[in-house]
Amino acid sequence: MNKIILADNMDVLPGMPSQSVDLIYIDPPFNTGKVQERTQLRTMRDEENGDRVGFQGRRYKSIEVATRGFEDRFDDFIRFIEPRLCEAYRILKPEGSFFLHIDYREVHYCKVLLDAIFGRDSFKNEIVWAYDYGGRPKNRWPAKHDNILWYAKDPEQYTFNYEEIDRVPYMAPGLVGAEKAARGKTPTDVWWQTIVPTNSREKTGYPTQKPLALLMRIVKVHSRPADLLMDFFAGSGTFGEAAARNGRHFVLVDCNPEAAAVMARRLVFAQPECVNFTPETEDANQPTLLGGAR
Repeated sequence: MNKIILADNMDVLPGMPSQSVDLIYIDPPFNTGKVQERTQLRTMRDEENGDRVGFQGRRYKSIEVATRGFEDRFDDFIRFIEPRLCEAYRILKPEGSFFLHIDYREVHYCKVLLDAIFGRDSFKNEIVWAYDYGGRPKNRWPAKHDNILWYAKDPEQYTFNYEEIDRVPYMAPGLVGAEKAARGKTPTDVWWQTIVPTNSREKTGYPTQKPLALLMRIVKVHSRPADLLMDFFAGSGTFGEAAARNGRHFVLVDCNPEAAAVMARRLVFAQPECVNFTPETEDANQPTLLGGAR
């Protein structure tokens, strides 16, 4: 049931059975027109040639470990994404939900397209993921949010586990009393969640990695144990880890070999049958992908 597939998603989706997946989340390239890239660094003590200063004025030298990236540019994003959204609708179960993670550049076009595919009544929420990180331009309001569009295939009957919603602190706890303040409140459609910190153990070094907490919320509320979940722009595999941690099955698809390798190393702890590390080979860090992935 659990697979990491290295392939173009349009080589995978048409072969999947109709109405076979309980929950789909995708985080496609945002069509920023830029190369999305992250460089991993490690530091070593070097008082003479150090390029940064640390604790008590000690100097450290930065050493580049690896650089991962992809070109986020499409001449016609909607023409690219439309057949993939149609396939998502086809393979989704009647009570299933679909989440599209996108940003301000394309969200309005995607909303109109999804209304046509799923039906306007199937639109349930536009979730705003708000964060506070990165540069602040001086010629406009800084863009510090992504958009997540939620569609239920059947707008009258879909999975929504209200009791599984994690609670967040009140902004003014003194106004609601001690009992409510201790319990917290359910979030709205604006989700405040920091990005993955650069020094976090969660960090994989893969560009555009999303926080695990963000996808844990979607998995717990919109699926049930043993459900089949899918992300066909899987990137670093955060959705797969959220699924594994909550007893769900997953299918992850990405055409980037770097992404597949990151996912395999990341998910081996939870689903060892998905990957097979072969230390005897020349590259001990290169996993062999199973379940149809090569």
